[in-house]
Amino acid sequence: MEIAILIGALVISVLVFIWLVNVVKATLKTALLVAVILLVLQLAFGIGPTTLWDQGLQKAWEVIQDWGPVRVLRDVLSTE
Repeated sequence: MEIAILIGALVISVLVFIWLVNVVKATLKTALLVAVILLVLQLAFGIGPTTLWDQGLQKAWEVIQDWGPVRVLRDVLSTE
């Protein structure tokens, strides 16, 4: 009985380890890709991370404001 528990624990440990390695690999690939894109934008066009962040936040805020339920609430609460 103890050998079955040991084998089951080892199999689960190996599967969790393999999953963790895959997650770390994907994370590193994504981080490297983002870094390369930022470097190319900085060197080719002079666009820095701050500019991208500010533009991204501005665009996200515009999308939120134009979103259906928010627009309806704004119209309902409008006193005009």
